[in-house]
Amino acid sequence: MSETGIPLYPLPLMPAYKDYIWGGDRIPRRYQRDLPPGRYAESWEFSDRSEGVSVVADGPLRGRRLDELLAQYGADLVGADVATERFPLLIKLIDARERLSVQVHPNDMTAPLTAGEPKTEAWYVLAADADAAVYAGFKPGTDEQALRSALLQGRVADLLERHAVRPGDLIYIPGGLVHAIGAGCLLLEVQQNSNTTYRVYDWDRVGADGSPRELHLEQALRVINWTARPRVIRPGPATPGERRRLLETPYFQLERLAPEGAGIPLPDQAQALFLANGQAVLRTVGRAGDLVMRPGTSLLLPAVVAGNSVAAVSEPPVELLRITWQL
Repeated sequence: MSETGIPLYPLPLMPAYKDYIWGGDRIPRRYQRDLPPGRYAESWEFSDRSEGVSVVADGPLRGRRLDELLAQYGADLVGADVATERFPLLIKLIDARERLSVQVHPNDMTAPLTAGEPKTEAWYVLAADADAAVYAGFKPGTDEQALRSALLQGRVADLLERHAVRPGDLIYIPGGLVHAIGAGCLLLEVQQNSNTTYRVYDWDRVGADGSPRELHLEQALRVINWTARPRVIRPGPATPGERRRLLETPYFQLERLAPEGAGIPLPDQAQALFLANGQAVLRTVGRAGDLVMRPGTSLLLPAVVAGNSVAAVSEPPVELLRITWQL
């Protein structure tokens, strides 16, 4: 509890939206969000960044910004042994109506070389068109000279490894790995709290002003890991009652739950929940009433809110993604 006297509770969040040129409208359509017509390329579900801050959607703290809560509650919100100056992660939805640029982010070691922020990320595929794919990693033997030559000839795609994707796949993208999200993908992206992106190639596309978007080749060349490869995890459909750890990294962990009526207990720690499919309820010991979760619900469980469990209230499949940042 802070000096305001308002104790923390499970916090449903409202996101900040981005209308990048490659985006579509699948986020509001799929998750029945009451939004005006438009382009919703990204939805920053868990964010304390000034470029787009999540806001509490309900309860006594309704309307409060995530950055404000972090400054006020600190470790009570995000857990002990975590730096409380920034929220540990940035978690977003990405709707790629068109393919994104070929890009790269620095890692912890190379970020100081360009005065950027390190960014390692993972993509969980929520929906994908029949021919959807992502590009991640260079083909063996690619080096700076090969890349520069391909840029001049407009054939950068020839150097990239292509990975077909389907719902339920998970792709781990360490900092330094060149990548691009292909058209037709709807993803949940979990990443370090960073907004540093260096565009290598943008498919000869122009921006809203009719001019080519800015590229950052020289910065990119300083942080590219030419031999890096993604980790592609294909767990298959969730089965009722499943509790499966999909990914563990130095920065975050991702678990998939498929609760049934009896419910699955959640560890007592700070965690982010995103309901991908189905309907569920969150039950908290000592809290009156269940918190109903519909598809697309983003919920932050503060570290001090203990005794949580989640149960299904619809027929399978119920698919809940649980993200943590403390082992």
